[in-house]
Amino acid sequence: MKIARRTRRQSMIPINSMSDIAFLLLIFIMLIALINYRKEVKIEYPEAQYQEVTQADKNFEIWIDVYGNIYFDGSIVDLKTIENLIVDAISEDPSIRIHILADKSTPYKNVSGVLEILKLLQHRVVSFVVKDNSQ
Repeated sequence: MKIARRTRRQSMIPINSMSDIAFLLLIFIMLIALINYRKEVKIEYPEAQYQEVTQADKNFEIWIDVYGNIYFDGSIVDLKTIENLIVDAISEDPSIRIHILADKSTPYKNVSGVLEILKLLQHRVVSFVVKDNSQ
């Protein structure tokens, strides 16, 4: 007795919609790349005679406005909270660079609280961010 073999149909991948998928992926990637994840506070940057360019990624940014409000990641924090955040950041990466972005008209007494915390923690990788005069 002869057993008839069934012929198996070859599976095909439809490539008609591949260009549509690639186009949608390209749009998605472009939109994600345009999102600015850095939350900024409106301040007037101070000027300096000497400027040094530092790495822009993976910095710990502390913003201080003209009224002495301290901001981290776009929200107002107090000195105790900023101290805990700095301790956590230093424990994760001891070489983390801390950027202090203070308004040009901010009284020094408002910046000194953050500097005292950094002095107590003996963290010396600190930068004061100033306006770029080269433009």
